[in-house]
Amino acid sequence: MATARNRAHKHFQLDAGKIKRAQKLLKAKTETEAIERALDLAIAEHEKNRLAIEATERFVKSRVDIRDVYGTLGE
Repeated sequence: MATARNRAHKHFQLDAGKIKRAQKLLKAKTETEAIERALDLAIAEHEKNRLAIEATERFVKSRVDIRDVYGTLGE
């Protein structure tokens, strides 16, 4: 979560229902905490996707030979 030093006072027009739902789902005490947790989740998801893409690219470039030992890929 953000520290007092790197917080900025912002004004947004957001859907109150979505904030309340996020607050409940994330078990946040305040609306601000809910929004911060939701942003943290979005950032973490992006990082996971980036790492998965990088790993996939490395795998494809490795030209490893994959064998269909169960014979199910041809179906």
